[in-house]
Amino acid sequence: MNRRSLIAAAAALPFLPLPRPAGAAEALPGLNILVPAAPGGGWDGLGRAIEHVATQAGLVGRFQFENLPGGAGTVGLARFVTQRRGKADSLLVAGSSVVGSAIASKSPVSLKDVVPVARLTEEAAVIVVPANSEFRDIRQFAEALRAEPRGIPIAGAGGGTVDHVVLCLLFKALGRKALEAQFVSFPGGGATQSAVIGAQVKAAVAGWSEFSEQMAAGRVRALATSGTRRLHPDVPTLRESGYDVTTTNWRGIFAAPGVPAASQRTLVDFVTALHATPAWAELLKTRGWDDAFLTGQDFAAFVAKDQADTESVLKELGLA
Repeated sequence: MNRRSLIAAAAALPFLPLPRPAGAAEALPGLNILVPAAPGGGWDGLGRAIEHVATQAGLVGRFQFENLPGGAGTVGLARFVTQRRGKADSLLVAGSSVVGSAIASKSPVSLKDVVPVARLTEEAAVIVVPANSEFRDIRQFAEALRAEPRGIPIAGAGGGTVDHVVLCLLFKALGRKALEAQFVSFPGGGATQSAVIGAQVKAAVAGWSEFSEQMAAGRVRALATSGTRRLHPDVPTLRESGYDVTTTNWRGIFAAPGVPAASQRTLVDFVTALHATPAWAELLKTRGWDDAFLTGQDFAAFVAKDQADTESVLKELGLA
């Protein structure tokens, strides 16, 4: 066989993942991932990122996804709790937004009803406006909110979510009441993107990665972020702009209730192996996600504290 024939034959072969190093986690036959939001948002993005890296690394044989939006994550959470109970091949993608939405809506289910496996990422929220918006910077936008708080509809992923909390904290910093905010809830990042690009709303609050493509393409303009550092040289943080708002959005994965301890350890081993791959580190940089890796009991303790802290903030803002 000549060199050209050899290359052609190799190209015709199916993709085979690279072999895992000795001592790496055993490959899982399959994983069923429930994303409690519509495609296109941050939770969906994390789920698909896990699939991409785990498949290439040979850590999982197959993936099956279900997107179930509603109630800012609480509808999918309830489905996961009732229908995936005891199923060790099932994972829920969730995070800080469902903590707040469950509290704000007085949902009968919360993250207390599932098993924390790993916190994976953290990112700041961004306030964006349509490309042709009259608001040229965050100060102009903030002054318009101060002057006419009920006249500026702003999109986000749901009541009590990080999107909603960031907006309400900005209102508080402006000396206005959080309940004056004209927050328009959408079932995930994809729908929020469509709303602001289509000028159905004046602005939107979402995770940085949820609007990164639209910002790069010039469809929307970023006014400010909610983190502690700039994510782009031209986009200031709210705090450096003079508004006392600093908060981020963490995301992670959870196992179903009733899953045996041995299976929980297997899932932790899987995500630990995933996190150790160079491909995962590169993906974090590409998406603008901060590495927030935490597993097992440490993650469970973090979730419990976050629930208590979030409830306190929502009560202070009049949202719970």
